[in-house]
Amino acid sequence: MRRFVCTMVSVAALALAGCNGSGSTSQDAQEGASSTQAAGNKVTGTVSVRGGGQPSSAAKLVVNLVDVSAQGAAPLASKTIEPATQFPVSFELDFNPAEVKADDLYVIKADLTDGDRHYSMPLQAPVLTKGASNQVSIQLVAEQTPAEKELADFQGLQKQIGGMKISNGSKLEKDVSRAWQVFRANNEVRFIREQADYGNKGFTSTDYAYKDGKPWVVVQQKKASQSAKPSSTVRAGWDDNGQLLLKQSEADGKTDVLGDDAAAALKQQAQTLYGLAGGKAK
Repeated sequence: MRRFVCTMVSVAALALAGCNGSGSTSQDAQEGASSTQAAGNKVTGTVSVRGGGQPSSAAKLVVNLVDVSAQGAAPLASKTIEPATQFPVSFELDFNPAEVKADDLYVIKADLTDGDRHYSMPLQAPVLTKGASNQVSIQLVAEQTPAEKELADFQGLQKQIGGMKISNGSKLEKDVSRAWQVFRANNEVRFIREQADYGNKGFTSTDYAYKDGKPWVVVQQKKASQSAKPSSTVRAGWDDNGQLLLKQSEADGKTDVLGDDAAAALKQQAQTLYGLAGGKAK
């Protein structure tokens, strides 16, 4: 009888232990599910700038979580960092998991602007669905500013003038002797290179580029004499609507913004020379 009682006590103990073990497992599962849910409503990551450059205090970074499968849809989450001056920068986006569709494609889009400079993502950063992680590392690349693109296109035209039709002109004035070469493509004046000798007051070498008969880009170097190194260089360029985009003044190794009046004077010079070259300014 005693042996039977002991056996029953042992069975009861095992049953109790089993119940306690089952309760612990259920609690662990609930905690695990809660942890998974907490991790499933955030996207985190870092944004860096290729080359390690640091934007100015005017820089603004916008990070969006976007469903690219639904064109025009509002971002599921968004964050703005302003000013964005220290990179790499970390971000965290909270979103509603109920809004995520398993068959859609979601990406992080980071957009950095710093004045005229824009930084873009060369690679997509998918997240959430189709096996993608909730954590990303994004690298941004600086794009050309409108002024830089203007100057690069001008330099491209410079390399082509050797294949254009060339004519020459000159003009002697009271204080200056001028000579120029005119470069035409399809009977249109595209480029003029002028040299102006002011005697003991110096020498200027100026390249003028035109689009549709309008001044496009002007680059002028000032020197002590024709054979001397440039003491200063100014650059001005306008878009198709006549808006001044390129405005640089370089001297003593420093580059500053070219003033509007100085740019307007260069534009007037370009128009005058265009007329002397036989073109009709527009």
